[in-house]
Amino acid sequence: MKRALAFAALLTAALASTSAAGGDRTVTLNVPNMFCASCPYIVKRSLEKVDGVSSVNVFLFERIATATATVTVTVTFDDDRTNVAALMRATEEAGFPSTVRR
Repeated sequence: MKRALAFAALLTAALASTSAAGGDRTVTLNVPNMFCASCPYIVKRSLEKVDGVSSVNVFLFERIATATATVTVTVTFDDDRTNVAALMRATEEAGFPSTVRR
């Protein structure tokens, strides 16, 4: 009986941890019109503060002719704790409106 209860407890814990990790999702955002070297850092920090975000990777594409750059940001997040709209709101509140890359 003790073995059956221990096995049931172990199985329950394993299933709970699997379902918690099952909500991970990745989205890529375009953040245009960067004018300084600290802009990508500001965008990254604003996204890292969103509850549920597990990783943020920033890629900078410079346009030398116009002296601007577009940042592409890949964000991995738990869609049980946040959503794409919240991520876009975070970049906008930091002064950098974003769009979902299609």
